[in-house]
Amino acid sequence: MEDIRSRQVIIAGAGIAGLTAALAFAGRGYPVKLIEQAQHLEAAGAGIQLSPNATRILGKLGVLDRLLPAALRPEAVVLKDAGTLRELARVPLGQAAEARWQAPYLVAHRADLQAALLAQMAERPEIELITGARVTGIVKDAQYVAVTAEVDGREIEARGKLLVGADGVWSAVRAQLAGEDFVKSRFSGELAWRVTIAAESAAGEAFVAIGAADCVTTFLHPGFHMVAYPVSKGRAFNLAAFTKGERMAEGWSGHADPAILTAALRGTAPGLTKLVALAGPWTAFPIHTVEQKRWTSPQGIALIGDAAHAMTPFAAQGAAMAIEDAITLADAIADFPGDLPRSFQIWENLRRPRVAKAARRGAVNRLAWHAAGPVAIARNLFLAMRSPDKLAADLDWLYGWRADARQSRSST
Repeated sequence: MEDIRSRQVIIAGAGIAGLTAALAFAGRGYPVKLIEQAQHLEAAGAGIQLSPNATRILGKLGVLDRLLPAALRPEAVVLKDAGTLRELARVPLGQAAEARWQAPYLVAHRADLQAALLAQMAERPEIELITGARVTGIVKDAQYVAVTAEVDGREIEARGKLLVGADGVWSAVRAQLAGEDFVKSRFSGELAWRVTIAAESAAGEAFVAIGAADCVTTFLHPGFHMVAYPVSKGRAFNLAAFTKGERMAEGWSGHADPAILTAALRGTAPGLTKLVALAGPWTAFPIHTVEQKRWTSPQGIALIGDAAHAMTPFAAQGAAMAIEDAITLADAIADFPGDLPRSFQIWENLRRPRVAKAARRGAVNRLAWHAAGPVAIARNLFLAMRSPDKLAADLDWLYGWRADARQSRSST
């Protein structure tokens, strides 16, 4: 028992970050206890874009082959002016992405990714999943971090060498860490409006009339943009529109005035207005961010994914950064098994600059995509001067990243 405790990794949260971390640590030979508050695992949101930096890791963990039958390889990312429907730019994906970055760019339903992760996890006896477990306490003694959780009205305890907080924007693990270094999430001022439409429907036909069924299409407009792409092997389209909005009650989704979305569409092409009307009703999701000063604690705790650094979705990198966090943390811990502080330092030094750069890319995208007047004109001129190959090259730092090509782990 003592030997198991000395190696056991406890993970709070069985979303994309937690499931990936469980597989990464199990692959490094660690027993894993995965604690999830929900009684039944359900994928939040709808569609998800998985860029090559993420799919490369999923391949390493044995998940990619399970996901591919349910996913699609879009041919390109296409930017369009929402007012005129004129194409502004195109980034080639499909076979071009695999040739350039040696891994596919995929779009899928979040439930399909979760199912692939769970199926791979079922093959790993080192992983124990406990659902319906709410973390109620964290205590560090001389040897272990002890986590208490409430399950069906009774209290359970798990002890291990490490607790990984992978429990999202409203992380219970982060909330229990004292001090100014650990902060609450912050409402970004943005709302995401989401809906999934059947391809063989009036809304589906309206999308195909103005977009491309085999691409990720982004419509740009002052103060608004909308992303659309196929899911469920092309049987449906995922639509996500982004506007300014007011704070809602804490949670993944809530009620927002549809007039906000309607107002944001003023000046857009009739075809886009028609699509938005036919696609409803839309569900509004408040976009929260987390800006942690530290992602690790001397208590033997590390935060990953949204629990550490929730970012706006405008670079489509939230899930990818969580996946990268998971595998690099497992590598750092395994490389220095007897020196947790050193592992933590190396991991944070590696991850922080990259996550910050991805977040900045999202902020730049938001400014460019929502631009108006002279700024929008300058944006369009810039995009017109960039060839598809140059636009792809601009993403080499992001999509070409490899976990096995990281900085020396022996540095301090």
